[in-house]
Amino acid sequence: MLKIAVLVSGGGTNLQAILDAIENGVITNARVEAVISNKKDAYALTRAKEHGIRSFAVSPKEYETREAFGEALLSKINEIAPDLIVLAGFLVILPEKLVMQYKNRMINIHPSLIPSFCGPGYYGLKVHEEALARGVKVTGATVHFVDGGCDTGPIIMQKAVEVEQGDTPETLQRRVMEQAEWIILPKTIDMIANGKVQVCDGKVVLEQEAMTK
Repeated sequence: MLKIAVLVSGGGTNLQAILDAIENGVITNARVEAVISNKKDAYALTRAKEHGIRSFAVSPKEYETREAFGEALLSKINEIAPDLIVLAGFLVILPEKLVMQYKNRMINIHPSLIPSFCGPGYYGLKVHEEALARGVKVTGATVHFVDGGCDTGPIIMQKAVEVEQGDTPETLQRRVMEQAEWIILPKTIDMIANGKVQVCDGKVVLEQEAMTK
């Protein structure tokens, strides 16, 4: 059984998608062991409690230095001892030590088709604002492993979403979540939980069965 720690900063819609997928059997052989937020008032923590899942707030504001916060976050994660860390809207730069310790065991969901509209400063509505400003006809979401860069880790899954006439950043954000993020994030977790994801030479290789499932 794959033990998952979900890190999130806000409302936790992707967390909810994971929990729903576990309950309806889309994700098998896995459970959410704990939820961690950098904000004490994040609604994601309420979602966790409602499902009987341990929840923790580790806020940078409570530590004198960024290094102290990083050590506290790593300590809490190691206490949970997850097999997989899922960044589901966690808007905090992770300490290098954490990234290295959980290499190829930490994934992130990004609301664009990487390498478009990603990297430093691209998160939340900013991604969709830039996509609309550029006039792209197709956007989407990407699940990737986390490495030392920003949105630079090996790509696991992507799903395209069409941009529609009259879209606002808010309507596009919602469609990307519904048509891409909430689909490929649970599917990725299920594949990892069932041994269908490998990293070879810096690229992800998926079993053919997983691709056609």
